[in-house]
Amino acid sequence: MNIYDIAEAAGVSIATVSRVLGDSDKVSPQTRERVQKVIAQKGFIPNPFARGLGLGSLELIGLLCTDVSDIFYATAVSNLEKQLRQYGLGTLLCCTGSALPDIKEGVGLLLGKKVDAIILIGSALAIGEDQSHFLEAAKHCPLFGINLYMNTPGFYGVVAEQKEAMYDSVKRLQEAGCRKIAYFYDGDTPSNREKLDGYREALLEPDEALVVRVEQKDPDVAREAAQSLFESHQADAILASEDVLAVGAYQAMAATGRRVPTIGFNNSILARCATPSLTSVDNMLDSLCTLVVGQLVDVLGGKEVPRKISLACRLVERDTFQIGGN
Repeated sequence: MNIYDIAEAAGVSIATVSRVLGDSDKVSPQTRERVQKVIAQKGFIPNPFARGLGLGSLELIGLLCTDVSDIFYATAVSNLEKQLRQYGLGTLLCCTGSALPDIKEGVGLLLGKKVDAIILIGSALAIGEDQSHFLEAAKHCPLFGINLYMNTPGFYGVVAEQKEAMYDSVKRLQEAGCRKIAYFYDGDTPSNREKLDGYREALLEPDEALVVRVEQKDPDVAREAAQSLFESHQADAILASEDVLAVGAYQAMAATGRRVPTIGFNNSILARCATPSLTSVDNMLDSLCTLVVGQLVDVLGGKEVPRKISLACRLVERDTFQIGGN
């Protein structure tokens, strides 16, 4: 018996149960009585340490992502697990891949384990038009998205302002005199659509021939795609939706004997390890994780929190960004 069972039996959210356990005054007398009656009937005894945190239970938090081998997701999982552990909360990781049936199955698996909340990592989970599985899941336990938000009860999100960051990156390159800015991206995720919109809106001289979709997040695949582009089109700058794509594209350009300003995205370890080091947009992943854990702890503790938090990105300039240079 845990807080999830109490919430289900009483027909309320786990946040409401937490408020009752924490003696919050934000619960109506009728609801409080109903929850207390279920607690008495079930013989539920809250963990005293967890009650000291205002959480009402020490249960699992589900972490859902498409591919933990991806640097972005791996970093997020590691960060979240460490922070949640500080609150005495365990984690259950589910990696689904990008197929919608598998994502739905992953959500169902976590709900079946009666996790107290689910953190959804990355917008790649929100593929297609059918989001009914998330809307239904939010009725049973709160969902928290990193770079993912849905305007439905029970859903909370912390998102990076990626469109604005890409727009600003294009403007910075244009200020340096760049006009033929090649853009490389992978996948039709909400995140990638935001970045592509920012790129297109900022361009002074749009040329869709310079926009290339790379089929895999792989530097070799990106290098081949860039080579094909550079054989037929001139480019005086490179932008990419991921650091790994920017590295491959820069290598292809360098093979032609040219060096052009290049900007990646995510400010991953690849940006620091690349030669030359890669300028990249920092989407503030560490801060996103900290904020979403704060949301989660407050919600489970019965507190009111903003449903959506937006965080500005920042450009980290390294060797491949030579504003005012040669």
